[in-house]
Amino acid sequence: MEDFVLTNDQIDILGEIANISMGNSATTLSMMVNKKVDITTPNVKVIKRSEALDDYEKTCIFVQIHYVKGLQGNNVLVLKEHDVKVMTDLMMGGDGTNTAGEITDLHLSAASEAMNQMMGTSATSLSSMLGVPTDISTPIVNQIDVESIKVFEKMFDTTYDKFVKIAFRMTIGNLIDSIMVQLYPVQFAEDMCDKFMNKGK
Repeated sequence: MEDFVLTNDQIDILGEIANISMGNSATTLSMMVNKKVDITTPNVKVIKRSEALDDYEKTCIFVQIHYVKGLQGNNVLVLKEHDVKVMTDLMMGGDGTNTAGEITDLHLSAASEAMNQMMGTSATSLSSMLGVPTDISTPIVNQIDVESIKVFEKMFDTTYDKFVKIAFRMTIGNLIDSIMVQLYPVQFAEDMCDKFMNKGK
């Protein structure tokens, strides 16, 4: 399995799943920040574990989501620090420009709440697309140094080196124009595709 490669059909399925689930999640986030949120059609590819943070510099925010029903495994969303600060300020009733200073527990808590709501919406979408009840646990949020891959290694209960990377362009008003990345192990992706193709059988 270490040389696992997704078929074009599987990549198309993952793209469709991500597009619908994250599109619905954008609506949820929009209500939380009181701004228009757009998430573009995702770009799906298989990468090596070591390439996971290539879109990020210095530090970033990792949001780990565990599936507790419907799917086995977990995935992570990777956000830029600036984006988390903007979202936090908006959620607190600000105008999104109060982004000075270091990331605090307040920012991490806000990121957890935002991603909890977004991924909860995503899980509901997955339930209907996969034909199985799907649910997540409360997300675990970490601020990590991009150079510190050791933290990333511990994120997944797997030794696999290949991951599915789904990259979305996310805009929030004129405050954020950024890349948000979703990552999960290839065996998780394969399981999701199997459920999608065998729905109702």
